[in-house]
Parts: sequence; structure tokens; C-alpha cells
Amino acid sequence: MDFITLENDALRLEFARDNAALVGFTAKATGWEIVNRPHLGLSFQLLIPLPGRRNNPVYGVKQQVAHVEVSNDGQSASFSWDSVTSAYGGEHDIQVTLNVSLRDEQAVFAVSIDNRSEYVVEIVHCPYFGDVQPPPAADEFEIFHYGYATAVQRSLYPVFENTLGYYGFDHPVQYGPDSWRSATPAVPYCLLRSAEQGLYVGINDASAELVAWHNELRPGYDSAMESRAPKAAAISGLDVASRFAAVHLPYIQPGEMRELTPIALQPYQGGWQQGVDIYKRWRESWMKTPELPEWARHPHSWWQLHINSPEDELRIPFAELGAIGEEAARHGVEAIQLVGWNDGGQDQGNPSHSPDPRLGTFDELKAAIAQIQSCGVKLVLFAKFTWADRATDWFRDELHRYAIKDPYGDYYAYVGYHYQTATQALDINTKRLIPMCFGSDEYLAVSEREFQKMLDLGADGILYDENQHHSPALLCFDESHGHRPGFPVYSRDYDFQQNLEKLSKPVNPDFLFAGEGMYDWQFEVYHLSYHRSWDRRHVPLSRYMTPHMPLMTAISGFNDRNMINQCLLYRYVMSYEPYNFKGHLDDFPLTMDYGKRMDALRMELRDYFWDGEFRDEVGATVTDAAGARHHPYAVFVSQSDGAPGLAIANYDGAAITVSVELDSDHELSRYRLVDDETWRPVANGIVIPAESAAVVI
Repeated sequence: MDFITLENDALRLEFARDNAALVGFTAKATGWEIVNRPHLGLSFQLLIPLPGRRNNPVYGVKQQVAHVEVSNDGQSASFSWDSVTSAYGGEHDIQVTLNVSLRDEQAVFAVSIDNRSEYVVEIVHCPYFGDVQPPPAADEFEIFHYGYATAVQRSLYPVFENTLGYYGFDHPVQYGPDSWRSATPAVPYCLLRSAEQGLYVGINDASAELVAWHNELRPGYDSAMESRAPKAAAISGLDVASRFAAVHLPYIQPGEMRELTPIALQPYQGGWQQGVDIYKRWRESWMKTPELPEWARHPHSWWQLHINSPEDELRIPFAELGAIGEEAARHGVEAIQLVGWNDGGQDQGNPSHSPDPRLGTFDELKAAIAQIQSCGVKLVLFAKFTWADRATDWFRDELHRYAIKDPYGDYYAYVGYHYQTATQALDINTKRLIPMCFGSDEYLAVSEREFQKMLDLGADGILYDENQHHSPALLCFDESHGHRPGFPVYSRDYDFQQNLEKLSKPVNPDFLFAGEGMYDWQFEVYHLSYHRSWDRRHVPLSRYMTPHMPLMTAISGFNDRNMINQCLLYRYVMSYEPYNFKGHLDDFPLTMDYGKRMDALRMELRDYFWDGEFRDEVGATVTDAAGARHHPYAVFVSQSDGAPGLAIANYDGAAITVSVELDSDHELSRYRLVDDETWRPVANGIVIPAESAAVVI
């Protein structure tokens, strides 16, 4: 086999000259041979559906390269094919070009397709690894990526987690747990990692074109009961291989030429944080975050209050809402998110943002908002534009025209949410929600009219629920919307928000735009993201990616010390939500008391724990009395002088003693607890009572 080698100080890549298969990939700093079995090498793969034969692949390794160019410095190569031959359709007049270049520590793969055939090029796998080897001596290997403010971590070895039904595929596969959580732009990168090193794989262009991350175990498990990957190189005479691909879904039409989103690969050493740092450096080279409204810049807390649902609770009339401003002010809560105020209540009547007439008039709600604001409390209205309620006449008569359509011309449907009654819990009368196409100018106009109603009410902001999740849709095929078939539904998220901002700026320059579970790029135009993180294993991935943007999580327990401790560690704004956001602040005094103490502490030490840079566990090691590593803790770097400070939580039911070792020359001298203002020396250990937290400076 004749090879082409691209090499620099960090990487060595080897390709088969005849078909461009990647047959070798080495991280030179550690010697990790990520790809080292030449006979399993792959190059690319296409899907070109034929009439009566949708699954018609083009196997790149079976295509003879027509042209090869290698740069004089051995840092880049270009492979091209003048035509391709599919498994069932014969030769197609489709030109494929693959450019691979080494850029410092990265290898970038860029593919272009010139489709001169009569068929659509639906899918492109590239780069495509025939077998990804775990690092030497690694006990575990996984894929790691974003998912709802935390990390999705799925094992590849020794267990391979299958995320799709075994009945549909020949081999165990992974495409992610949910469509919107496993593809770009919500998931612009992934890490293939062990505990000590990994491979970063990410898009290298700020494009909303759809790219998903795909793993596949061949030939399958040796033990299905344990989902166990075979340990040997072969089983039953078959090669054992762990394939990985960046899967593009461009739907390239006949006569269309497209350059696909380039993909960057970079080995790294360290934990997931070092891998994410690669993404952060790239994103910060082009993305800027908006100026925050003044009131949202300092430590503060919110109260989320729901007043109606599809089952018609009608809890608080608008005329009586003013009193919640007084309650919030009495507890030092700075903002209220009002939910269920719109016609039909929460998750009914979407995308209507007219006040529910059963709760009162438009003017009564506007007056209540003004009364709340007179108490020094901000009022943020719950909003939802992602979906339309299928059960409304509005949808049946008009909005169905703007719904995201699948390749068959039918709209997608989201299962919806259940409220209060057994009828809903058993999914009998649940409202089905239809994802709407933001590629439709007509639907954008509908959304802007509905948004204007909230501006006219005098609200201080909106919290956009399921902010541009688009679930369960990824592409739209309805060309009557004015876009091409296979239009990525995320493509106009930025435009949509910019349109809302143009409406709000003349009315209220400090209008707050918040959303739920936002993906990272949305921080280019939104101010705050809300999520729920009730999990000891919660990974603060969104916080690590965006150290200074406001992130907010739910506090719903009646003595919710550990969630409040989590907010201290991860710089989360607290959203008080007694009775699952259907109660009052007075309902859980233990939670309110501890929360106030925590916010007072981080206001006092905001230079570290609010304005400082969040570094997760990077820069220090915390160990317990037995010398075992303690979790959770977080390192912050002071804004004023660069000194480290730590927040350490004890989620357990008994007191612990821990010690800290810094990676730097700084020294930590004293600590205090959230609910004890006494400063103590660290020399004899840091004693943290049950379900408490300490700060160390």
C-alpha cells in the first residue's frame, strides 16, 4: 500500500494514495496511535437515495482517487474524484474533493461536493475513522459533548452504549440521546476521551449546517447483557472496530455545488476541561456576548411562579398579582418569572402571547406588572415561540402552513407536557406541540407580533422556554417557506433574536432576553440561560464554556441546601420554585434562609465567586481525610489580582474534613461556611458540616 504522510510537530496522518483512506493518525506528544490498523481505514461515505432503494451508499474506500496534490511542506493534501460509483446505482456524475491540512496542533478536513447527477446527495460521512483506538492502558473510553447545560457522557469502551433501537441497525450505534442534543449547532464539538487524554472533534466554521457525531461498534457485542465491546482485535474471524464519523446532512440537489462545514481534529492531554478549552479558544475568536442589563450583572435571585396550565387552575387573577411584588421584595428576590399568564396557560395556545381573559384584562396585567416594578422587582414573562398548539383553530386554519415539514410533506410533532390530572398524566388529552419553521418569514412576522404584546405590557424581559430547541425537527423540506429542501432549522435563530431586539431597544434598552437550556452560540444574542440541574453528577459544562454569562437553575426543595451549594460552586443564579414553581416564597423558610446567606456570601466575595473566572476543578486538588479526591469543588480566579479561591461543597449527611493543594505558588489561608461568618485557618483542615459548603481564599 502506497501512503501519503502529513506531519508536523504535533500530528502524523497517513492516507492510502489510491483511495484516501485514513490509515494512520498519531498524537505525537503522547504517542497515542488513534488510528493504527491500515486495513480498516476509511475515507468518506455518501448516501444517494434511488427510487425504490433509499439506502444506496457510496463507499469512499471503493473509489479510485483521480487527482492527488500534496504541498511541498507536507502540511496539506487534496484528493479528488471526478465521479463516484454507488452500491446499487452505478456511476454518478458527482465530483468529490477532500482537502486535509495541518494547522498547528489541528488537522482540518474540508469536503466539497459538485453534484451534476440527477439524484440528491443526502448524507456525507467525513472525516470517517474505520477504527478509533483508546489511549494505551486506558481502562475506559467515552464520547463527551454538551446536553442541556451539562455533559452527555456515553461509554465506548469497555461498554458500548447503544442509543438507538437494536432492531434498526446491524451494529450497536450512537447518535446521541436526543436529536437536538447530538448535532450542530447545539453540539458543535465532541470529545473522544479517556481520563488523561482525548481527541477533540469540532466544526471549524460558525455554520448552522447540520453535522452529527456518530459512533458504531463492529461487528457487535461479545456479551449483549453487559453491552460489552470485545477486547480482542477480532472475534469469530471478524475485525473488532469502533468507527467514528462526522455526519453531514446537506441534501445537495442536482446541479448544486456545496462546500461542507470543515471539521477540526486535535489531540489533547488532561481532563474534559482541556478538551473544551480548545473549543473555547476557537469560539472566542469570532463570537462576542451582549452587554448585560445593569440589574442582571450582580449576584441576585429569581422566583418562578406559575398561575395557569392547560387543565385550567386559574390560580391568581391579574388584579391580585401586585402582592407578589411585595413578597419578592421582602425576601430580597430581584426578579419574578411569571408563567401561565398567556391565553390557555402554560403549554396551551402557543404561540399566543395574549393575556388569558379568564385571569383578567390586558390592562389589569399591565397594571399588575407596574405595581410589581414599583416594589423594586423585575417582572419577566414566560414566552414560547418554538411550537404551535396543534389543537387550536389558529393552527388548523393558518399556522400549519409554517410548520416544519419532513421529506414526506407532513409536519413533525412533539409529544407535549402533562399537567395536574390523571387524564394528562396518562397522555389522553395532552396538547401536542408542532415545531414551527423560522425559515418562514411569515412565521417570523407572527412571532414578532406576539412579542410586541409583551413589550406593550411593560415587562422587563422574557424567558423563552425551550428556546429554539426545535425538537424533534432538524431540517425542513417545505420550500413554500422560501428556503431550500433540507433547510437546517437552526439557521435563522440569530436572525429571529435580532428582530426581537430591534423591537425592544427603542422601548427598553435594558430589556432582558433569557431562554431555557440554550446552546452555546445563543449567548451571542441572549443574556441568561435557565436550566434544571438536580443531579450529584451534574457537569457544569455550560458554565465552563461561558464563565461570566448568567446561568440560572431551579431551587425546589423545602430545605434545598445542596442545590444552593451547587449554585455557589457553579455561579448559578437561584430560581426559587416551591411546589414546582406553583407556590410562594413564604412556603419554604429553610430554603429561603440558606439561599439568602449564600447570596450574601458571594456578594461579599464577588471578586472571586461572581466576577472571577470559573475554572471548575482545574488548578487545585481537594482531598478528604483518607487522601481520596473529593467532589464537588470549583476553582475561581479573582478578577482583581488573579489569586485563586475555592468553593467546596459537602453533599453528604455527615461532616467531612478536606485539604487543598494548589497547582500554583499562591497560598490559601482561611475559609468560612455559607451559614457561619467566622473565618478559620486552613492549616488544620477545612471542616465542612453535612449539606454545607465552604469558600477558601
